[in-house]
Amino acid sequence: MKRLRTLTLKDIEAVTSKPTPMEGFTTEVCENIHGAVGLIDSKYDGDATRIWSDHPPSGELVYRLLEFRGIGPQNANRAANILARQFRITLADYYSIDISADAPVKRVFTRLGLVPKDSSGERLIFKARSLHPGFPGVLNLPGWEIGSKWCKPRIPLCRGCYMNDLCPSASVEEPQQKE
Repeated sequence: MKRLRTLTLKDIEAVTSKPTPMEGFTTEVCENIHGAVGLIDSKYDGDATRIWSDHPPSGELVYRLLEFRGIGPQNANRAANILARQFRITLADYYSIDISADAPVKRVFTRLGLVPKDSSGERLIFKARSLHPGFPGVLNLPGWEIGSKWCKPRIPLCRGCYMNDLCPSASVEEPQQKE
């Protein structure tokens, strides 16, 4: 953090563009990084763990993450979810951490018959809240994993999926893939 505090926006842009530009590091991303360092420095005394170290309610953690430039609700929830599930950060509660209603999760919820095909992201979020009110975000990783590994957009690999017996959309026979 000590070193990051000394970097200007131009320094960050230089680091991400030389010797060859880092993919995805636009000026906007560099501004987000610079802003994040400034926020962590000013609001959390240079210690990012202070964002969650007081074991806030999940809604407060998501709110704190939303204060960072460039972070919207989906990424704030995704980050809170990772902190809670993978890093085992203790929070006062977990009920305000929602799923990320991205394409793989939506496909799984739809094919499982949990929501209609034309459902909005909000509808998926509220379905997850109704299925697991104490921590709806816990459904995100399995939904994403199933949607990425087996519940493919065009040719689902139903036989390998652990939801196969419960899925009303599961294929009895999988189409042969061309090699």
